[in-house]
Amino acid sequence: LLYPWDKTSTYIKQPPFFEGMKAELESKKAIQDAHALLHLGDSVTTDHISPAGSIPRNSPAARYLASKGLSPRDFNSFGSRRGNDAVMARGTFGNIRLVNKFIGKAAPKTVHVPSGITLDVFDAAQEYASSGQDLIILAGKDYGCGSSRDWAAKGPYLLGIRAVIAESYERIHRSNLAGMGIIPLQYEDGETADSLGLTGKETFSVQMPAADLKPRMRVQVTASSGKSFNTILRFDTEPELTYYRHGGILNYMVRKLAGVPV
Repeated sequence: LLYPWDKTSTYIKQPPFFEGMKAELESKKAIQDAHALLHLGDSVTTDHISPAGSIPRNSPAARYLASKGLSPRDFNSFGSRRGNDAVMARGTFGNIRLVNKFIGKAAPKTVHVPSGITLDVFDAAQEYASSGQDLIILAGKDYGCGSSRDWAAKGPYLLGIRAVIAESYERIHRSNLAGMGIIPLQYEDGETADSLGLTGKETFSVQMPAADLKPRMRVQVTASSGKSFNTILRFDTEPELTYYRHGGILNYMVRKLAGVPV
């Protein structure tokens, strides 16, 4: 029995997490020449990342709902529309208190590096996606602190984030990133984006080995500036590595339920 998705609904939408999924495991695509969608500082919370509260009238989510024929009085809140990935992806990193070093002030904006244009975070991610470019996030200490929110990991996944490089992580959020197949990388002790001379406007290639992955192994990252540095792979357990190989815990569970060897 399949759920009868209503394609006209703006509250519940068939999620894209399994689009293109095959029964057999596919080889992981290398992260090559990835741009940083955001360059963040310390203590970025799940409230900064996850959509919450009322839907601002000048936001990407509002424009999406308006395109479906809704008036602002019917936009409602992100919480009420958490079953619609199109709304939630557009609200990810939409907090007005988000401080992105590319912008230099609190705003839910970023710079599309190739063009130099300042855009809403979702719109910038779409620009990168249209040209097939991988995305990462640079962050400081305690990335993902605060209350546990599943959309703080689902949202970045839908924006096309392949990896996060941070100085440290909040424990549960790091696990949630692993569960979505996003690679959590950590600078080595004493190193930061600033100490390594990174502006965030470089492109980054992550040298993940195709086989023989181990929890907390060293992974080299090379920037287009010529700077190479080691990071710690913050998949802390073998199950997290398994989820990564499957593209996330959702894909892993579907294959397991279907009787595919996992």
